[in-house]
Amino acid sequence: MFGNVQELVVLALWAITLALKGYAFIDCLRRQPSAFPAVGRQSKVLWLVLTGLAALAGILPSLTLSIFGIAGIVIALVYLFDVRTRIIDITGSR
Repeated sequence: MFGNVQELVVLALWAITLALKGYAFIDCLRRQPSAFPAVGRQSKVLWLVLTGLAALAGILPSLTLSIFGIAGIVIALVYLFDVRTRIIDITGSR
């Protein structure tokens, strides 16, 4: 019984984090390259690589709670809540 609940929780975490990582990558694709240095952050290419690797690591459910999965979650959250918000502030585009 507990094994089934644990599997469902891990599956739900996997789906949520995969959506988060995918959204971060797609949003990064949409942003202007000149906006990244303007907000004092690294280049768009670096953020595309980081969020892309995070999304790739999120494809396998077994990596969700591994060091790679957790690092991918952190990268996506940093992009979404720091870099993205600063870019929106200066460009005004959502």
